[in-house]
Amino acid sequence: MWRGTKAQARPPKVPPQPEPSVPKVLIPIPSRDFDPTEAAVSWSVLKRLGHSVAFATPDGRPGAADEMMITGEGLDPWGLVPGLKHLVLIGRLMRANAEARHDYAAMEQDRAFKSPLRWSDVRPQDFDGLLLPGGHRARGMRQYLESAVLQNLVAEFFAAGLPVAAICHGVLLVARSRGADGRSVLYGRRTTALTWALEQAGWKVGRIVRFWDPNYYRTYQDGPGEPEGYMSVQQEVTRALARPQDFLDVPVAAPHFGRRTNGMTRDTFDDDSPAFVVRDGNYVSARWPGDVHTFAKQFAAVVAESVGASR
Repeated sequence: MWRGTKAQARPPKVPPQPEPSVPKVLIPIPSRDFDPTEAAVSWSVLKRLGHSVAFATPDGRPGAADEMMITGEGLDPWGLVPGLKHLVLIGRLMRANAEARHDYAAMEQDRAFKSPLRWSDVRPQDFDGLLLPGGHRARGMRQYLESAVLQNLVAEFFAAGLPVAAICHGVLLVARSRGADGRSVLYGRRTTALTWALEQAGWKVGRIVRFWDPNYYRTYQDGPGEPEGYMSVQQEVTRALARPQDFLDVPVAAPHFGRRTNGMTRDTFDDDSPAFVVRDGNYVSARWPGDVHTFAKQFAAVVAESVGASR
């Protein structure tokens, strides 16, 4: 007599299998509130340069970016008023630019984005590189930054010598990832990240335009007795390094210093003059969304080099 069978546990998803010659990059994101520019432009550039991109989220469901960084709604002093929320003025300057919004809309329709892996199912040996976008909204980003699963995954990529790229708060996740020696995987390396100058500038504006939510631009607030900026991305990352001078920012004598540091000018695929990106071996880092095209292009080159060297 047929008795039926017990429901089978859902098998883990496996990443799409492109042609063997196509470099495969993983982009982990939180369930919500990641930066749309850093994720979507990176995805777009990598795809444009012939890379395959997979995504991973905590539960294997598609993630969603910080909606304020897409629409700009809520980034004006009247954003708390329902009837006026859609009137966006200052928010137009603070949200993702038109290209990034276009890339984000396209990424949302990508098959890999709509069917991500679970963080816990990722195997480094299935990929040729790892790219970590950032985001500042504590509501969703702390899930990502404080994940032991992701920290262990980052450490595994470093231990395997695989290329890793991190931008903005993504560098904070890397700094919190520990190697077999118990130290940060960034110990002994050079890096950049969201600088305190950029984070503080956003925080100051945010305290005015979102006066009811003054710490929207601060993922972690300074504690009692701590100096201002102690829990900033730059300061926490620096504390993980072998030497304070291993945290790099734009040198004053660098070309285009003003464009690189004004917090308004962003790079494009064909113009890297506003960008500041640091490469240390197979590790690439950048500061904020204004660096993202140059960041993704440099990482694509590192991945291609690594794949070529291993064949």
